[in-house]
Amino acid sequence: MIRYATVFDKETWFMLDRHLPKEEFEDKTRKKQCYVLQDGEKTVGILRYNLFWDNTPFCTMLYVEKDHRGRGFGKELMDFWENDMKSKGYGMVMTSTQENESAQHFYRKLGYRDCGSFDVNVPGYEQPTELIMIKVI
Repeated sequence: MIRYATVFDKETWFMLDRHLPKEEFEDKTRKKQCYVLQDGEKTVGILRYNLFWDNTPFCTMLYVEKDHRGRGFGKELMDFWENDMKSKGYGMVMTSTQENESAQHFYRKLGYRDCGSFDVNVPGYEQPTELIMIKVI
């Protein structure tokens, strides 16, 4: 089952998402910009997004617990999000992943295509090249 996250999911959310600042969670739930995936009663996956350029949905976090990967849960979360975005009138969605992560292959299988990249080489913030991907929905 996939549903919008609520403030009651906060403790579980932060066991899976170590990147979202804690003070942002309530705003995300209020705006309905985050989802939880449950297998029975257990939360096993999450997805959150924001609006790139204030008008294009951009998936900023997709996470499925390791023991639930390879079973279609990530695709299910992405399909749910894409359908939700389409129902809200959006025609395109975006996401990104680092060049050294295997997620790029997952997104390409879902129909995402590369549309650019950027490098962060600021001392103290260095990271591998970030691949930007888009999909028409």
